[in-house]
Amino acid sequence: MTGTGSGTGPVPGSEPEGTAVRVVLPAQLRRLARVNGEVRLAVPAAPVTLGEVLDALEARHPELRGALRDRETGRRRAFVRYFACEEDLSHDPPATVLPDPVARGAEPLLVVGAMAGG
Repeated sequence: MTGTGSGTGPVPGSEPEGTAVRVVLPAQLRRLARVNGEVRLAVPAAPVTLGEVLDALEARHPELRGALRDRETGRRRAFVRYFACEEDLSHDPPATVLPDPVARGAEPLLVVGAMAGG
């Protein structure tokens, strides 16, 4: 489900079935996906992997395909980073198991647009 960022919490009955992982997107990807606030995704039961979350995100929001990962290779785009519990997972393989607080939905997976320049 798409959050509104209002801080009021989920509406009863609106949570996805199974584990609900929270994903925070940068502003440009929120606009592309037409979402406000964080995205809540249903993923298979633990262990929850980075690849499963990205697959679920792209399945829910097909307009993000190619924006996070290369369509052909599945590799992370150069200027996109992934963080979970203050840990940079950007160079980790898709099979990386997410930290328990992220897998439980207590902490979000952050997708960050990297900065470049000087």
